[in-house]
Amino acid sequence: MSGLLDLINSPVGKQLISGVAGQTGQPENKTAEVLSMAMPLLMGAMKKNASTPGGAQGLMDALSSKHDGGILDDLGGLFGGGVDQNVMDDGAGILGHVLGSKQSQVENALSAKSGIDAGSIAQILKIAAPILLGYLGKQTRQQNVSSPDGLNGLLGGLMGGNKAANKQQSLIETFLDSDGDGSVIDDLAGMVLNGGGQKKSGLGGVLGGLFGK
Repeated sequence: MSGLLDLINSPVGKQLISGVAGQTGQPENKTAEVLSMAMPLLMGAMKKNASTPGGAQGLMDALSSKHDGGILDDLGGLFGGGVDQNVMDDGAGILGHVLGSKQSQVENALSAKSGIDAGSIAQILKIAAPILLGYLGKQTRQQNVSSPDGLNGLLGGLMGGNKAANKQQSLIETFLDSDGDGSVIDDLAGMVLNGGGQKKSGLGGVLGGLFGK
């Protein structure tokens, strides 16, 4: 599915990287690296949540109301004067919901992998989460997704919809279910940034292509 590729390679994707970098005071290349690891992790966590009927319905409700994609229509405004506290609070709520008690583990692992301090990682994730949900909201409308099953299919498709996507998803779930030391992040980053040694398809190819790795 080329949807995420379209987003990331569009001016919106570039705006996202430069906006997040400006907000956190981090270099754009480092910000891009963190987003390339964080986006599949967050999407995998959402997919894991959506595997239960209640989780899927909750996500559908969010996507059909607050997170309908409107945030993507004015990223310039979002980043123009610094990201609004409401957006950051929204991001914190999303992260708490999809990552739960694993949030600090995810932040520490991304920090260790990227060399960016965990506080800045937390900020990057808080901005990325509402934007990712907005993107999913836009996709559900464009593709007329109206059921939890359809939502699961959409998420799977955006992660590649093939064996590579399944492998990424199982890595993400292993990481979220374990008290791992971040080695899974290494594996995931390898898959994302290098396409896992496979043909660059799915999310790995998308983000690998985006960040020129």
